[in-house]
Amino acid sequence: MAAQAPARASSAVRLFDAHCHLQDPRVAAVAPALMRAAAASGVARFAVNGTSEEDWHLVKRMAEDHPAVVPCFGLHPWWVPERSPDWMDSLRRFFAETPEAAVGEIGLDKGSHGRTIDFGEQVEVFRRQLELAKELERPVSVHCVRAFGDLLEILKQTGPFPAGVLLHSYLGSAEMVSGLANLGCYFSLSGFLTGMKSTKAKQMLKSIPLDRILLETDAPDALPKLDNISVSLVPVHSSDADTEKHHKDSESQAATASNESLNHPENIHIVLEYVASLLEMPETELAELSFKNATKLFSYPGSKVHPEAGDI
Repeated sequence: MAAQAPARASSAVRLFDAHCHLQDPRVAAVAPALMRAAAASGVARFAVNGTSEEDWHLVKRMAEDHPAVVPCFGLHPWWVPERSPDWMDSLRRFFAETPEAAVGEIGLDKGSHGRTIDFGEQVEVFRRQLELAKELERPVSVHCVRAFGDLLEILKQTGPFPAGVLLHSYLGSAEMVSGLANLGCYFSLSGFLTGMKSTKAKQMLKSIPLDRILLETDAPDALPKLDNISVSLVPVHSSDADTEKHHKDSESQAATASNESLNHPENIHIVLEYVASLLEMPETELAELSFKNATKLFSYPGSKVHPEAGDI
């Protein structure tokens, strides 16, 4: 049986899951239970990111039903080919109706799946959403796979971004960090970091300014993969065939259909432990600074999140 990872840290810490997808059909039916369990372990907020026109309404509803959810709307690069002619009008409507929302998930992808999608179209859609984020003065959550050079150039051309850019599941090089940080980027770390060579991960982490470090789960994806570490598992839920259908098309095509592959938001504690160990920093210190960083990033006008006393 999998140990409950948060028992090691419990509610002695408070955490902010800076990027996840709890509206995903693979976990949507049990999402309230997942959030309750994570909240009991100290997770106070969940930034839930939409990825396409098909799920923005689900994110909106989840945020209405759960005060801890910060909604984010965006068109992910994998869904660019399926966008409707009026996708931007629709996206603007969601922001007009949901003043507490941030922008995301948007981005660029030259990975195995991203290579099948016209990169020029990806760039066009990405630029339009970056401009929208600037116009709305909202932070934006960005997906980038094997396209960091392109990302840096586009951010330079369209920036700066005073409301902030969240680079989700950051796996770029240490050398890229300074240039990206200067443009207003935050670096959000997930279980995918456990797949990077530890020496490279440590070098990259130590290059990130402490006021730009965030933690996330990307749940139900990015399950941490570490030896001798037990993870919290998503409860089995026998849902309808739509779950399996969407799963085959979903953002996490690499995951298996087994629920053992699904990431529980409680596993942010494993990310915390791993990042803290590489930074040689107490977990409680990293938890608090990442929480404050996320709170600052998501404390824009209209947000559910409010700046802490003493924060600028």
